[in-house]
Amino acid sequence: MQVFKRQSAIILVAGCAHALSIAWPFGMALTPVFTQGQPVWWLQLLAMGLLAWQLDLAKTKRQGAWVGWLFATVMQVATWWWLFISLNTYGGLAAPLTVIAIVGLAAFLALYYAAAGAIFVAIAPINRAGRALLFAALWLLAELARVALFTGFPWGEGGYAQLDGPFSNLAMVVGVHGLTLWIAFAASIAVWMLLKPGWRNVCFGLVGLLLIASYSLFLQSSREVSESFNNKYFPKPPLSPFTVTLLQGNIAQDQKFQPTGGLPDALNWYGQQLLAATTSLVVTPETAIPLLPHQLPEGYLDALVNRFIKPAPDMSQTAALIGIPLGNSQQGYTNSAIAMKPSASNTIYQYDKHHLVPFGEFVHPLFKWYLSIVNIPLADFRSGAVNQPSLDWQGQRIAPNICYEDLFGEELAARFIDPATAPTMMVNISNIAWFGNTIAIDQHLNISRMRAIEFERPMVRATNTGATAIIDHTGRVTHLLPRHARGVLVGEVGGREGITPYAWWAARFGLWPWWGLIFTIVLIAACARIYWDKGQFDR
Repeated sequence: MQVFKRQSAIILVAGCAHALSIAWPFGMALTPVFTQGQPVWWLQLLAMGLLAWQLDLAKTKRQGAWVGWLFATVMQVATWWWLFISLNTYGGLAAPLTVIAIVGLAAFLALYYAAAGAIFVAIAPINRAGRALLFAALWLLAELARVALFTGFPWGEGGYAQLDGPFSNLAMVVGVHGLTLWIAFAASIAVWMLLKPGWRNVCFGLVGLLLIASYSLFLQSSREVSESFNNKYFPKPPLSPFTVTLLQGNIAQDQKFQPTGGLPDALNWYGQQLLAATTSLVVTPETAIPLLPHQLPEGYLDALVNRFIKPAPDMSQTAALIGIPLGNSQQGYTNSAIAMKPSASNTIYQYDKHHLVPFGEFVHPLFKWYLSIVNIPLADFRSGAVNQPSLDWQGQRIAPNICYEDLFGEELAARFIDPATAPTMMVNISNIAWFGNTIAIDQHLNISRMRAIEFERPMVRATNTGATAIIDHTGRVTHLLPRHARGVLVGEVGGREGITPYAWWAARFGLWPWWGLIFTIVLIAACARIYWDKGQFDR
């Protein structure tokens, strides 16, 4: 019992450390480098090392399942505890039920990690390098299950902690899932070096770590060199300067749909800012206009059409990307963005959100009763297509994504299959006022930064309460508005062309290379363990 308590305590600490590593939540700096909201790459390495150590000590499949389940449950609750605000404060769900719902969701998703822990104990080879590789593969298997099953909820995946670490540039080759795999392997190798500190083990581990770190630094140093190649599969120099205006209305979530509060405030402020914008592009947050087009005040939409589609000769040529719900009761509703730009055909571009938030934007028919106990407007949308066309404007191909769609890099990659039509820049429009002034804002900013590195594309973000920002193609934040304050951000964006290695293979194969790699590693480990148990190897 004493051993069980000690093991559980270590896992609790490790799970919390992993959550903190995704975005440091405290106001004071951990070091001169890591400040509030930034990822802490070495803290995640430490957390994964503790997990690998405890799994290495597990003697039974049940013990391995317990270690994996407890770590994942704590990790997830500590990462997205802010769901409490949306469900309780704004959704009206009673506090005890809210806590049960959040812990229950985390505990359910943690079953993937429990299965991974049990499988590790069952088939882990005796060879320490083999154990490290199997641990990394099973960890990625659990993370991918969280990405892909039941529409997916990968918020807080381990690879995001590596944004500012020595391995971040690997994302342009292997994506965030590759970083997740690599850090799990590196952490378990480090544990192996500590548990078996022979000089051969130490040298092998250090050489492996240095090689990967060197390759990441090589990718960083060669980025500028690769831009000089006249090849469609290499990133190229930035296109002509493109200026954007990003609007952050800071409309309180509990007032957003109130006819005497946030609703007229949003319509007035966003309307004024849209009409006043003079940059190449002006962007509003998600559902900044919280009414269907036919519900808008008379003349409101006409004023926008006259400003952007039919501008007067003395007015600037500006396009507007506006978050607004669309649809009707017969065909269903969509969480959409429309774009207006000068056009003789008077056409309006439309993007419909594809990856909807379960229980926030869509509800399975078996759970319609859920809507009767929470107060969440616009909670049942219809999904749009995966690979929707980009917005062509002033030499840029602008690819919108809405809210947490930017978590799913493999879905965004579908837009990069043809270099000739691939986006030159990405735009995320969000409203995470649902989660208050919490670390959720920083976590989402870091997610967008990872997508910028993977595709080597700038990502601009227009949000209701933050983080409204401009991120360059290296994942660096170049412009940022203060959170939870009304403001207008104007800046220049350097759109890019060319295709990164990650964009090339993810556009064609999605997650299948990872599934194949994991299956191969697990199969080899299982076969090796069978032969070992039969006494085929010299003990």
